This record gives sequence, structure tokens and C-alpha cells, in this order.
Amino acid sequence: MADRGVDMLALPKEVKDQLAELDLELSEGDITQKGYEKKRTKLLLPFFIHTPGKKQTSISLHPLYSSSRYRDRRSRRPHRSGGTRDDRYRSDIHTEAVQAALAKHKEEKMALPMPTKRRSTYVQSPINNCTPPDSSSSSEDEGAVLRQSSVGAGLGAPAPSSLLQPPSLQSPDSWINRSVQGSSTSSSASSSSSTLSHGESKPHIQPYGPPPDVLAAAPQARGSSQVDRPNNPPVVRGMSRGQSRSSMMETADGVPVNSRVSTKIQQLLNTLKRPKRPPLSEFFVDDQEEIVEVPQPDPNTPRPEGRQIIPVKGEPLGVVSNWPPALQAALARWGATQGKSPALTALDITGKSLYTLTYGKLWSRSVKLAYTLLNKLGPKNEQVLKPADRVALVYPNSDPGMFWVAFYGCLLAEVIPVPIEVPLSRKDAGSSQVGFLLGSCGVTLALTSEICLKGLPKTPTGEILQFKGWPQLKWVVTDSKYLTKPGKDWQPHIPTANTDPAYIEYKASKEGTVMGVAVSKVAMLTHCQALTQACNYCEGETLVNVLDFKKDMGLWHGVLTSVMNRIHTISVPYAVMKACPLSWVQRVHIHKARVALVKCRDLHWAMMAHREQRDTSLASLRMLIVADGANPWSVSSCDAFLNVFQIHGLKPEVICPCATSPEAMTVAIRRPGVPGTPLPARAILSMGGLSHGVIRVNTEDKNSALTVQDVGHVMPGALMCIVKPEGPPQLCKTDEIGEIVVNSRAGGNMYYGLPGVTKNTFEVIPVNALGAPIGEIPFVRSGLLGFVGPGSLIFVVGKNEGLLMVSGRRHNADDLVATALAVEPVKTVYRGRIAVFSVTVFYDERIVVVAEQRPDASEEDSFQWMSRVLQAIDSIHQVGLYCLALVPANTLPKTHLGGIHIFETKQHFLDGNLHPCNILMCPHTCVTNLPKPRQKQPVGVGPASIMVGNLVAGKRIAQAAGRDLGMIEDQDLIRKHQFLSEALQWRAQTDPDHCLYVLLNAKGVAVSTATCVQLHKRAEKIAAALTEKGSINTGDNVVLLYPPGIDLITSFYGCLYAGCVPVTVRPPHPQNLAATLPTVRMIIDVSKAACILTTQNLMRILRSKEAAATLNIKTWPTIIETDDLPRHRPPTIYKPPTAEMIAYLDFSVSTTGMLTGVKISHAAVSALCRSIKLQCELYSSRQIAICLDPYCGLGFVLWCLASVYSGHQSILIPPMELESCLPLWLSTLSQYRIRDTFCSYSVMELCTKGIGTQTEILKARGLNLSCVRSCVVIAEERPRLALTMSFSKLFKDLGLSPRAVSTAFGSRVNLAICMQGTTGPDPSTVYVDMKSLRHDRVRLVERGAPQSLPLMESGKILPGVRVIIVNPETRGPLGDSHLGEIWINSPHSASGYYTIYGEESLQADHFNTKLSFGDPTTLWARTGNLGFVKRTELLDAAGHRHDALFVVGSLDETLELRGLRYHPIDIETSVSRAHRSIAESAVFTWTNLLVVVAELCGSEQDALDLVPLVTNVVLEEHHLIVGVVVIVDPGVIPINSRGEKQRMHLRDSFLADQLDPIYVAYNM
Repeated sequence: MADRGVDMLALPKEVKDQLAELDLELSEGDITQKGYEKKRTKLLLPFFIHTPGKKQTSISLHPLYSSSRYRDRRSRRPHRSGGTRDDRYRSDIHTEAVQAALAKHKEEKMALPMPTKRRSTYVQSPINNCTPPDSSSSSEDEGAVLRQSSVGAGLGAPAPSSLLQPPSLQSPDSWINRSVQGSSTSSSASSSSSTLSHGESKPHIQPYGPPPDVLAAAPQARGSSQVDRPNNPPVVRGMSRGQSRSSMMETADGVPVNSRVSTKIQQLLNTLKRPKRPPLSEFFVDDQEEIVEVPQPDPNTPRPEGRQIIPVKGEPLGVVSNWPPALQAALARWGATQGKSPALTALDITGKSLYTLTYGKLWSRSVKLAYTLLNKLGPKNEQVLKPADRVALVYPNSDPGMFWVAFYGCLLAEVIPVPIEVPLSRKDAGSSQVGFLLGSCGVTLALTSEICLKGLPKTPTGEILQFKGWPQLKWVVTDSKYLTKPGKDWQPHIPTANTDPAYIEYKASKEGTVMGVAVSKVAMLTHCQALTQACNYCEGETLVNVLDFKKDMGLWHGVLTSVMNRIHTISVPYAVMKACPLSWVQRVHIHKARVALVKCRDLHWAMMAHREQRDTSLASLRMLIVADGANPWSVSSCDAFLNVFQIHGLKPEVICPCATSPEAMTVAIRRPGVPGTPLPARAILSMGGLSHGVIRVNTEDKNSALTVQDVGHVMPGALMCIVKPEGPPQLCKTDEIGEIVVNSRAGGNMYYGLPGVTKNTFEVIPVNALGAPIGEIPFVRSGLLGFVGPGSLIFVVGKNEGLLMVSGRRHNADDLVATALAVEPVKTVYRGRIAVFSVTVFYDERIVVVAEQRPDASEEDSFQWMSRVLQAIDSIHQVGLYCLALVPANTLPKTHLGGIHIFETKQHFLDGNLHPCNILMCPHTCVTNLPKPRQKQPVGVGPASIMVGNLVAGKRIAQAAGRDLGMIEDQDLIRKHQFLSEALQWRAQTDPDHCLYVLLNAKGVAVSTATCVQLHKRAEKIAAALTEKGSINTGDNVVLLYPPGIDLITSFYGCLYAGCVPVTVRPPHPQNLAATLPTVRMIIDVSKAACILTTQNLMRILRSKEAAATLNIKTWPTIIETDDLPRHRPPTIYKPPTAEMIAYLDFSVSTTGMLTGVKISHAAVSALCRSIKLQCELYSSRQIAICLDPYCGLGFVLWCLASVYSGHQSILIPPMELESCLPLWLSTLSQYRIRDTFCSYSVMELCTKGIGTQTEILKARGLNLSCVRSCVVIAEERPRLALTMSFSKLFKDLGLSPRAVSTAFGSRVNLAICMQGTTGPDPSTVYVDMKSLRHDRVRLVERGAPQSLPLMESGKILPGVRVIIVNPETRGPLGDSHLGEIWINSPHSASGYYTIYGEESLQADHFNTKLSFGDPTTLWARTGNLGFVKRTELLDAAGHRHDALFVVGSLDETLELRGLRYHPIDIETSVSRAHRSIAESAVFTWTNLLVVVAELCGSEQDALDLVPLVTNVVLEEHHLIVGVVVIVDPGVIPINSRGEKQRMHLRDSFLADQLDPIYVAYNM
């Protein structure tokens, strides 16, 4: 047993003690592995034996355990994380089962894709600094020391001959721990240490191992990628409709060759090909209101077959002549007759006796306190406390004496004590819930000790902090020196016990609510009598209590029953146990205690600290009461403890597990056995049966067995039965698991102050199978789940609060913890720090496991452990985990005794405040109630029948039209308006000095203007330059490359004058040429431009070295810079022969990444300008402000064309100027008193986010928007209602009319379809059911209906435009309020696509297509957008009912998932709402997986919080499972100038691994 280089046996005792403390700290997570190694080496260095001739390189040490008195702990926080749970889950059998399950999985060899994490995000301690690989330190196996001496207990499968089998030495369940020499595993080495020790005995179970981390190979420098996000994020690749996506080479299975991310996605897809558990049924009814798939009952489900249970009676409660009439009377009696007899001994932090309180002192101090409470708290003659008032007792666990005095003082004063925990900080876990308890009990006064009061958190002024959610409390110190001695004539009133409340015990429910269980005086007395009878307490016995004395068993045995029987209680506080785990065993030995009151945790710690303690004897014990013996996993702790301490006189029959609950108090307790009689039997149950609520002997699969020990018989004087936990309290059958309900005088009476909840718990009358009550006596629900075994023994298999109901099956949280901990826990997580709970997502409970990760665990280890836990739980419990999260050490909210506060942990998870460092979501595996994917039905009905059907049903065809463009009478006007070039010449002659354009800079200063004549003359100069320098032929295409401004306008008219076709192109971003220049190049190539007109600056950029790095700059067409052109005039100004000739080309990149150019004829230009002039009433006396990008669509038309046509003045504000001066646009509107303004969504968003909070400052500066009559957002998408409404609300204070904001709608085939004009009704809003939209239907619902989507009309249809809604497949017209494609007939539609290949079929299909039925002659243009027309009650200017057009979204963008059609914006809206840190989000699909990209605007530690929230919200609201969640920095999602997300570019960047994500989670 000697360690290498150190003789362990020769070490002095204090060194052994310090080593043992270190081991305890490590196991509890108080110290890192690295710190442990360091301290340990330092301790052992003096005893290090140098072997001559050998160079010693590393010291590798085994943990050593010994009993000790630990020091240096007082300075540390009193409540340490401790693991109220770490004791419960050790069983070698279970460990074997888990390994067998994992081995089965190993054969399948599936590779789960490992999440990708940016290295900077979580800095783990470097692994190489930790344990050297060859060492046998505790990270591998803390039980290594014990290996030589361990004996193999027979681990054969139990032969389940009967439901219950008596344990014998061979039974695997009776002797769980195999180490002799009084040693066992430590609290951080699971019981698996002996099975999983290293060397040959360790079966290397590789789960489907994580693949190589394909993303970590080439981390991109953050610095470089920041530059890639210019103000207008790049359009990386565009394609014309004619091009294929050949830039992505694809392999046979559809995964691009160049993509590294997609190998992980491929792995994910392979993983998901595994069959899910419940097969989905084969149908899905389209109109069914209920969307959930109801699993069909499995015919093989086990069902209870026994007879109905008969209530079980406890033995009668014996009447003893000298039992006191009330508990206070017992104290009075002992205080008077046995004053010197010891009542309580308290220990100090080292485990030494601190003071002993005698019965005389206890009585006199309690009387003093009672007198003080009743007479001395307020001013003279004013009684502050009246009998039956509630008083909080706030005492630390280390001070039982003060608590006893306070408790009995309250009883004597007849006020009701409410013991609570000492609050440590304002933000204690569950603190506000304790406030709820104090409030519901009406507590206004708190008793505490002087020391405790000093330690409470204070405000800077020294007052006690007002704790969150607490009522205002008056604090009273109860130390003896502050109490008043009553006069000789004052005696406390001690009435006979009645049904008034004696005290209130707090209880936290599963939902986290803390309620007070009121216990009446008679119940308190009867319970003491029943415990005395059951435990056979005798006067003058000694009892060692390790439990919390404020509640539960610690209070009932250690404070109440002990006083009734004049027992001497030795109270061992939690802090002592942490410092000296063997202290309670030593106390039993020293005081020859007859009874000890412990939890499994204390048994375990005692074993862990136990070494050659030859002088310890437990022979005096007649009862070792195990308070959490009802936990199914306690059996192994009890057996292991017996195994170790039997040689120290511990008798097997003294171990007495019991079952308790705050409501029913003691439910059952095992009576001490007679020496020599066989021990009670065990139940070996099938976990599968348990999950269905039935008791089945485990025969088929030993991996999923649960061994349970009994908790003895029912309490004396009680009646018990088992009822169904859900629904009416129907009696269970004998082989059915149910909730234990108890009728007894010795139980709780009510939840104080909560009559509603009380009724369901304390006044339950069980009913039989027919629903008839079985009697009139009320039972109390205990919250324990169990059954009655042979011989009326009670077995408990779990608690209601730990019950997880998943798909109709019950799982016990403790069982899942045990399985998780049997998977090599030592390396990755802390044993006692694991929480299991369920959350409701998509109509079912989903299981979440959260554990604290050790700081030295590597990513790989953690992921491996997580994937193995999934497999183990899947195999053993047949249930899928929804989410497994690992959080950094010591970050989970704690209860007062150091356990995990489950409810707060769950709340953190749901609120996105858990901050995990590793997360694994498995929605694909465990969400099995999704409806069957929709099968598209073949359209059996022809379009003609649909039309006739609509007419028969009285539904009109869905069409609408703007007003007529009207005839132009004046021939002069026809000539003037036929061509824009002529209109400009005409204006230059008739009104030369009228100012058409004013361009503003960021300061709001007009930097350049253009009158009619200036514009004309500059255009002439450019036309001359084109013919002279560019040698351009008529009809050639010329690219205009200018920043937004007047140069762009002059060069456009210059091209018209020269007979060329202008093509406007957004200039490349000088800081980001690599991303933006290829798009410029592509448009130049696609448009076959003969020449480029640009500025000197941009010409330099095009020819620079940086540009040369991106593409070949020698192949540019002729570049003409137009800054300083000579004053030449062209010989003639070109006039097109017909109006059908092309005026200009409009190129734009769609959101799906397609580059499309459309041809706009001269006729279309004048028709469009005339339409806008009529709709917006534009004349030469008017002024409008434009804050738009001028490169394509309606933005270009308003910037360059409309003013020349209508003569109004345009104030031009380049959107990029807003970035340096956010209020520029709004202050311009105010300064120039603008009535009509046009902007884009990105401008509106900038203002909303940037200056929405500064309206007061702007108002003070005199900004006034009351002049604005219409503010139109120019867009080619569904109106963003949320943004326009928040803009209106935010700037309402500046005078903006709520009616002013509206939207326009255009598309590629027709640049302007709708625009809110000056007349006509306001835009209307309707609410559409989202489920119907997915099925390509419109179902209108009321505002506020669940799953409703608000849609705003996209403005009024422009004059000359006709709209019809068509079924895109049959091409037949649809009825009013039906969803279909929007088709347009208008004189200003584009003439066709300008593509590299003349795709005539596409031209005909999109621009000149006909209906298949109804009106076969009209030619329509297809917008590619889905929408519907609805006739409203509003009237237009002519007095007719108004037809509103609602745009739903682009067909190209929709995602086809599960046979349904989704619009990305709807999913993105839900995602952005999921967490405060999500700035923006975008979704796309990749090989049928939904990928969500979310921009994180919070700190990077929030990154992993987003993964479950995003998955939840998409599942809940859209019934889709997210495949991949990518968390990125703000600004990564590319957005074009119109403010639209470029989802396809994002997808390409993701697959090419160019996003530098913070975290990528692959949902299983």
C-alpha cells in the first residue's frame, strides 16, 4: 500500500488528517485537480524517500483517507456545496448495467458531431498542467488504494425467484462495496471506481466517439473578419437566373467538396437516420385543430392486474399513563424534576463539545423568552405579540441551543414559530419564495441570535437588508442577556394540546413555491407519542442527530420527541460534518449513544474518512435511523456502511430506513429488529414496469433493474392506502405504484394561509374503481410514490416532486441521476452537483440534465461523457434526454445545505441565465409527437371548377386595380413625357433655374444642388465624353459606378443623351474589396458593359493593388472618370425611334443570392413616373426627402427619375451618412418642413435603435415631425409591422402622426406595385392563422388569437396596375382571401430579364404569361410573391369598397419542411424573441436540416444559453426541430441595401466555414 517514494504508513497523524481533508475538498469540488496535486505534493515532500541512482521526475500520489480534525475551515463560507445528493446513487450493479448498455451502443459505432466552439470563449485550465498521464491520481480513480484489498462480491445477476428476496452475502444488493479494511469509495469516485479502476480491469467503452473537430483546424483571426463587415454587408456571390450554382461543387450525397462544416452536418444526418422510438402513425388531417401526434397505446404496455388495495393499519397507539397533556408540560416537568439532566450538547467546528444545555436551563430560558415576547417587546402596556401570531426563527445550523430555547419559548408564549434558513445574501436561491412563505403566514417578527444578526447582510447605513420578496420584519435578539426574568408570580399558560397550530414547517414544492405546513398542538404531541412507541424511546437515552434541527426528522426526533422522553441529544452541525466526517461516529462511541439520526450522505462520508479506527465502537446503537431511506438508492449506502462498520460492533438489524414528508410527517419507519432474525427482503423491480406505474419483478433485462429496500411498517395509530398520483384519488391495485396517503392524528393540518391548495392535499377521500368514496375520513397526500409489499411492509420508489412524466410514462429524477453518475463521472463532473428536471416543450415534458463540470475536464472528455450519458439513459430507462448541459464548477444555485436548488436551476435554464460551458440538445431523438409530414395531395379539381365553385359560393375572384392612368389630352405633354431625356430638355428650356436636387452631407449641409439647366448641361458633357473617349455605339450598355449623389443622376441622363443603356452599380467598399468587388465585376460581365463611368477616386480603387489581389484588373472595359470633363456638347442628342426600346437595366441581388437584371423600356419609365406622380400628387412646387440607396428598384426611380418627370424638388440623403449622424434624416424633415419622405427599412431600424431613446433631447433641440404627412418605406417584401409600429410609437412625441408611416411594394418584374398615396383609406391590418399559411391557405382570426400573424396592407395599388391572385401550380385565378401568387398587369412592368443566355422560356413564364382559365388574353407578369386580396369595408376616393393587397412573402425564399411551407421571417421573429441577447437571426435549410444563425449582442458566456431557447421556441411556435444552432458576432448576417437578409450568402459562408462562429451546436 506504500505510495511510490513515500511510506504512507509512517506519516504523522496530522499529515494524514490534512491529506484526508484535501481528498474531501477535491471530491466536493472545493479545489481543482491542479490545486489538489500541488497541495498534496507540498505536504508529502518532506517524507519523500530518495532512491539512490534514480532520478525522480514526478510524484504521483494516491488519496489517503483517515479520520481527522480539519482546520482552516472556519474562515471559509459556512454553507459549502455539498452534495445532498452525492450519497445516494452508488451501486456497482447499476454501474455494471450502465456499462453493459454502453457496450451495446458501442457496436452501432455512430459518430455524434461534436459542437464547435471558438477557442477564446471559455478558457479552461490547460490540461497539460494537470495530472500526468501515468499517474494514478484521483482524477482516474479515487479508490485505487483499495484495490489490493478489495474482495469481489458475487456480481452475478440476481435470480428473481420472487418479487422479494432475502439478502444473503452472495446477493449483489446487500454488499455493494467490495473494499474491506473499512474503506470505501470517496464522494467523488463513484462506486464504479472498483469496476472502472485503471489497468486491465477497466473496460474501455468508447461511445460513438466524437469525430475530429473539423472546424478548429484553421481559426480565422478575428481582426481580419471584422473588416469583412462593412456598413452595407457584402453581396458575396450573385447569379443570374440563367446560371447554375456550379460554384459549389457537390459530392454524390449533396455535400459540397470544399465544405468542412458539412461533414459534421453529414454526421448529424447519419445519426438522425436511426429510427425514433414510437413509430409515427400514417396520417395527418390537414384541418385538424390539434396538431400533436397522439401516440397510439402500445398493446405490450404492462397493466396492473392485482385486486384493489385494502388500507393498511398501523398498530394501535398505546396509552401510557404518564404521557404529558402537551409537549410544553413535558418540558416543565423535566425542568422542575430533572433540572441537572443534560438536554442538548452542541459541538464546535472541530467536533469538540461546545456547551451542554440542561433541562433546567432549557426550561428557565424558554420561560424568560416567553415572558419577554409577551410583555417586553413594545412600549409599556402595549402587547406587540398576541397568542397565535406567527414568528420567524432565524438561527444558523451551528447553534442548536438558541434554536431550542426560541422554539420552546414560542410554544410557551403560545405564538407560532416558523423556522427558516438564515438568508446569506439578497440574491439567495429561492429567497423570494421564502418571502412568499413569510407573507402567506403573516410573519412580521423574526427571532435570531446576536451573532447571527451581526452576520446578516446590511445596507451601507447598517440596517438589515430588505430581502427580495420578504415582508418588512422586526428583528428580535434572543440571547439570555437581552431577556427579562419574569416575576415569581408569572407562569406560562400550558393548555392541553388542541387543534390550534403549534408550529409551521416550511416546504418547497416542485414548482419552487415555499409553503408552510401547519402542525397542530395535538398532532405534534401525537407524533411524538407515535415516534416514541415506534422507536421504543426510553427516558434518559442518548441520541446523536446529524440532521437539520429546524425541520423534518431533525426537528421531530432531535428537538420534540427527545424532550418528551428526557433524551440527551448531541447535535452535530453540517459544518462539523464537512470538516470532520467521522465526528458523528466518534460521538456515538464517546457517549455510548443508543440512537443516531443520519442521512445516507453521512454514512458515506463516515466510510470515506474511516481508516484504522480500532477504538470506535458502534455496538451501543440500537437504532441507526436513515432519514432518506425512502430514496431507492439508499440501499447501497446502507449496505456499504454496514459492510465497513460491522467489525466495529454495528449490528445489521439496527439500520432503520424511514419515509417522511412535511405534510404526512413520519409515514413509515423500520422497527429495530431482533438479533439473529433474517433481515427484511428487498424488491428487485423492472424499471420499465415502474415507468408504467406497475410493479414487475425484473426478469428480462438485469440492466434496467431497481433494487429497493423497505421502510418498515406504518406508524402506530395511522391508516395508509395507495392512490393514483394524477386525477381523482382512486385506490390502486396491489401491483400498482401510487401515491401514499395517510390518515393519522399525527400529521400536518394545512398549508397555512392557503386554503385552496390545502384541500387537495390534506382532505383527500380515496375512491374505489367506480368513483365512490371508500369512507368519510380524510387522508393526507404524502408526496411519496410506492407500494405495500408482503407482510404490509412499505416500499417507496420515488417522490412526486422528482417525477418526470414523459409521453405518459413516469421517470424518477433520482434514478436518472444514478444512471448519469454511473458513467465514468470522476473525470468530467462533480458527483453531488447534478440536477435533473423536466420542462414542457411542444405538449410534453422534456428531460433536462444539468451538471457542474470539473475545471480540468477537456472539451473532448465532456462531450464523450455527455454522449455516453445519453446512451445509458436511453438504454436503461428507454427515454430520450432533451438537453444535457454542463456548467462551470460552483455556478448552480445552492440550497442552504449545499445541495442544488432544482427549481432555481430550472428557472435559470428557461430564462437563459444558466451560462453552460457545454451543451448537447437531442430534440430529434426525444420529440416524437410531431405530426406526420404533410403529403401534398394531387390537385384533383381543375382551375375552372375552382372558379365556378367560388362563384357558386358567392366569393368574388381575388383581383384589384389602381385607378386609371387617364388620357393625356395635350399633345405637347405627350411629346414632353414620352422620353425622360426630352422631359429634361423641356424643363431646361421652360424653367431653367428651378432646383430639382439638393444633396446633403452628414452635417445636414447642402453640398451640391442641380437646377434643370445645370443637369442638362452636365448630361451633355457626359454624352460628349462617351462618344469621344469611349467610342460608344448606340444601344451599348454603360456601367455607372458612383456613390449616392448628383453625379449618378447626371451620368444617367448623359447616357440617355448619347443613346446608351445605363446600368447603375453600387461601388465596391474600399475597406472590403475582397467581398464587394466580385459583385461589381459580375454585373459588368453579365451586362456586357462597353464602358464604365465613375469618379476619379473609384477609378483609382478599380486599378489598385488591392483590387488586383481579388481579380484581374487588366480586363476592365474602358473607364471614364467624369470629375473634370471638358465643356463639349454632343453633336446631337439621341432620340429613341420607339418607346419600347430599353431605357436602362436594373440589376439587383435577391435575398436568395440570385443576381437578376431586368430591362426597363422608355414607355415603362414614363408610365411608372406618371403613376407615382398621380398617387403622391407630385408637382414642381413640392419638396420630398429621400433617404434610400439609389442603385435599383423604386429607390433608383425616386432618386434619379421622378423629379425630372414631375418637377418636384428632391432632397437627397445618402443612407451611409446616417451612420455618422443618426438624426440627420429626421432633422432634415423638421428643418425643411417636408410633407412626403421615402426611406428603407434599414434607415428606419437605424433610427429606432439608435435614437429611439433620445426623443426628449431631440424635442429640446426643436425637432418637430408634425409636418410629415406620409413616410413611405420602399421594400420588396412583406411589411415589417413591428418595426413600423415601434417607429411610429417612438417618434410620436416629436409630433409624428400615427397615420403617416406606410409601406410600398415592388418586385423584380414590376418595380412599383403599391404605394400609400395622399388620398384613400389608411392601410388595414388583418390577423392570419400561421398554421393555415403553412398549408398555403389563409384563415383570418381575431387579434390576440394564439399562433396569429399580423399582416399590414402594402399600400394602395398604383394607378394603371391590375393585380390578380393565382394558384402557382394550376395557374387558375383564386377567390377573395385565398393565398396565391401575385400576378401583375401594368404599363410599367419590366420587358424581361437581361441574362447571359437568352432564356426565352423564363421570360415568357415571368413576364408574358396567361391564366389557364377565365381571361385567357391578358398578359400578366409573375411577381414570385405569395399574397392575397381582401375586400374591406373601407371606401376609396371614388366611393367604391377598397380592395387591399396583403403580401405574405417570396416563393423563392420559403422553406419546404415536413411538407409545409414556412416563411423564414416568421421563424426569425420567434428566434429573436427567445432571449434578450439575440440581436438578429436568420434561418436557412441544408439537406432538410433547419439551421438557425443568431447574432449575440450580450457577453460570450450567454452564447450557449441561446441553444435550448432557440430550439424550444421554434419547436413550440413552428413545430419544427432545429438541426443546427450557430451563434455569431453582431453584424455577421449579411444585409443588403434594402435591409433584407441575404440568407443564401449566409448559408454559403457557413458551409465554407467563413463565419468564425462563437459556437455551433448540432442538435441530435
